[in-house]
Amino acid sequence: MSYQTIIYAVKDSILTLTLNRPDKLNAFTVEMGHELIDAFDRASDDDAVSAIVVTGAGRAFCAGMDLAGEGNVFGLNEAFEPDIEDMRERLHDPEIEKGVRDLGGLLTLAIFRCKKPVIAAINGHAVGIGATMTCAMDVRIISKDAMTGFVFNRIGITPEACSTWFLPRIVNMGTALEWIYRADLIGSKELKKNGFATHRVKGKEVLEKARDLAARISRHSQVSVALARQMMYRNVCLTHPREAHEVESLAIYYQSRTSGKEGVQAFRDKRPPQFNDKASTDMPRFYPWWDETEDS
Repeated sequence: MSYQTIIYAVKDSILTLTLNRPDKLNAFTVEMGHELIDAFDRASDDDAVSAIVVTGAGRAFCAGMDLAGEGNVFGLNEAFEPDIEDMRERLHDPEIEKGVRDLGGLLTLAIFRCKKPVIAAINGHAVGIGATMTCAMDVRIISKDAMTGFVFNRIGITPEACSTWFLPRIVNMGTALEWIYRADLIGSKELKKNGFATHRVKGKEVLEKARDLAARISRHSQVSVALARQMMYRNVCLTHPREAHEVESLAIYYQSRTSGKEGVQAFRDKRPPQFNDKASTDMPRFYPWWDETEDS
């Protein structure tokens, strides 16, 4: 797939995904959404990629949905009257898939199922889908001058992109609700104070900081990182720690037989480990341990 609204660039095992509509402050379109989904699915099994950095071209990260289009700007078919049973029983029916499902949610599900760590380099304002897409990313590094806004109620809509699942887990329920109710722009200090932004740096340092973290990740075993990413997200929703123990036991069992041997030997030899496993082909036999249909 060739991309018109994003740039897919790999260097030194780091994929930089750049939202590339700088003249429109990288406003999100249906085309951009589909391109990003393709890019994350592609990167998940791209052996040349060990970590992903997402940023925006120009002075913004993403100004939200482009509201200048004709018809339903969200790309939805207004002729239907769907209910929750349709969503549960007909989710992949083309009528529902293309006409009802939230494209932002399809994007964050692609990020969620990706095997590679994802770092948001928020170089400028991130509003609406520009904010909620980063909720599915693992680390958010924000410019001191940037602001984020969950502004949905202001224009008469509701949060999307699975943000009602992600946001309360990143901050807390009270903060998440306040931000949604306020529907205004939130400064980087408040974002950092409440744990939404992991790092707050000068604008020119955002991409550098993100790539430095990505470079550290790229030295590790791709399989171990992929397992750790999915274990953290999925185990936090379990009802008993024993369920996490079951998955962790399998992961440490298989990794102790593979990349773990190289890691231990490198420690003994006092040298950097040389991992060569690939997330595309070398995931252990128990992976995935969940129903993959839940991720699509």
